[in-house]
Amino acid sequence: MALFEIKWLRRLVRRHTNPIPEQRAELWKRRLSIGYAFLAWQAFGLVCYMVYTGRNDWAKFYGYKSEEDQALSPAQQFARHLKVEGTGKIIRFSGFTKVEEVPFDASKVDRVKE
Repeated sequence: MALFEIKWLRRLVRRHTNPIPEQRAELWKRRLSIGYAFLAWQAFGLVCYMVYTGRNDWAKFYGYKSEEDQALSPAQQFARHLKVEGTGKIIRFSGFTKVEEVPFDASKVDRVKE
């Protein structure tokens, strides 16, 4: 059972295709599983390589982040991206302890990192 059942699509596919033998389906399921595992392993290796070479923040490395975006904390960037209006507090936790509490004002976003 799928998370998002699309019954109309299932009915359409089953109506317009012929059933295949169970052994053939199992063979293709195995082949696709091996292919997926190979691609996932390659993607994991690419991520590890990028982190090792210092390019883990790819947007910064390739110049997609502006200086203004780099100066903001991730919480302030997210609030700006969501176009949060008004004022509030950004609370930072480490484990179960509160580390920092920064006031947030949407009209003027202060730079935190330097």
